[in-house]
Amino acid sequence: MTVHFIGAGPGAADLLTVRAVRLIAAAPVCLYAGTYIGDEVLAHCPEGAELVDTQRLDLDAITAHCLRAHEAGRDVARLCSGDPSLYSAVAEQTRRLDRVGVPWDVTPGVPAYAAAAALVGRELTVPEVAQSVVLTRAHRDSTAMPATESLAHFARSRATLVLHLAIRHTRSLAASLVDDYGADCPVVVVADAEQPSQLVLRGTLTDIADQVEAADLRQAAVILVGKALGARDHDDFADSHLYGTRISGGRESD
Repeated sequence: MTVHFIGAGPGAADLLTVRAVRLIAAAPVCLYAGTYIGDEVLAHCPEGAELVDTQRLDLDAITAHCLRAHEAGRDVARLCSGDPSLYSAVAEQTRRLDRVGVPWDVTPGVPAYAAAAALVGRELTVPEVAQSVVLTRAHRDSTAMPATESLAHFARSRATLVLHLAIRHTRSLAASLVDDYGADCPVVVVADAEQPSQLVLRGTLTDIADQVEAADLRQAAVILVGKALGARDHDDFADSHLYGTRISGGRESD
């Protein structure tokens, strides 16, 4: 018996990996957060599977479900929104499973920021504009951030920022980024990516908060910030060396 932590992607059933579908279809127990994971994904569960919505359960209650399944010899599909490597509480859950001797593994999924970038057709790392992506979250209403991971610290790099769990603080976050990124810096907000309720907002650090508040967004949204989001024309950025090579004397050179 194994607890399979499975990245369920941004919400669309056809963005699950082949491995994820196979594991879900074979697991007689499925734990999922109903806030983020809908019926289309759950449709991959086998007939008669025990479905447990974890959105109102604490970590100990979730572990108890896994332990009972283990004792009954039943595999568990533990669905995580997006990819389990980001803000999924896998570390806390697997620590508890290790204590009680329950085996587990992890299957990656499509992260929310990747789905958001795909929807707006943008690469987050554009040559000579931004070559780094910072994945972080809001510093309020959640566990404390390490002192070295302040948003101000990341903003000084001017890398592309991906802000999770931050949508309710868009106005204050945008204001804190203006000095480093500029008021006209492009911002994209994607809520409920690849789901029927999907919403995409495009703006700048100056106006994005007005759009978010007008749409009354409160959860399940990711914020992308950075000059790479606005780089389109030939004069905006250079070709990368990898694909911009020239043929000289029969050999490729930069």
